Amino acid sequence: MKGLIKMKNKLISLLRQNARLSNEQLAVMLGTTEAQIAAEIRSLEEQGVIMGYSAIVNEEKIEGEKVTAIIELRVTPQKDCGFDEIAKIITQYEEVERVSLMAGAYDLEVTVKGDNVKDIAMFVYQKLATLSGVLSTATHFVLKTYKEKGIFIETEEKDEREFLIP
Repeated sequence: MKGLIKMKNKLISLLRQNARLSNEQLAVMLGTTEAQIAAEIRSLEEQGVIMGYSAIVNEEKIEGEKVTAIIELRVTPQKDCGFDEIAKIITQYEEVERVSLMAGAYDLEVTVKGDNVKDIAMFVYQKLATLSGVLSTATHFVLKTYKEKGIFIETEEKDEREFLIP
């Protein structure tokens, strides 16, 4: 049983690093068969462990790139459901990419994307701040991403020329 759990955890780790690895490649890396890998992945998907697959994108290289903001929310927990109900409401907005319950100075962390700073500002004051139970918001704009899901995002071409001092 421990061996299966260890293999499942290694499989998940490999898929997090590169979800495009083939079942054949994964089988070789984990010392098992393609059929076993396919069955395990199918099982993980059915159990809701694997919820989807995505690409890690260098946003700076996309034409018409979006603005990303991280918004801290302090909210009043609701009787019988705590923070869950307001979190569910927030996840319904198309601008929202992520909602997390936090420990510390604020309760919810909301990651949003918009076409520009004004779009995000309007989202905060028209949609988030007006929700029942929201006590305060603090918006932080992402200026540059250096690492995403374990992948370093190279944003500058390296200058191979030698620097000479005259």
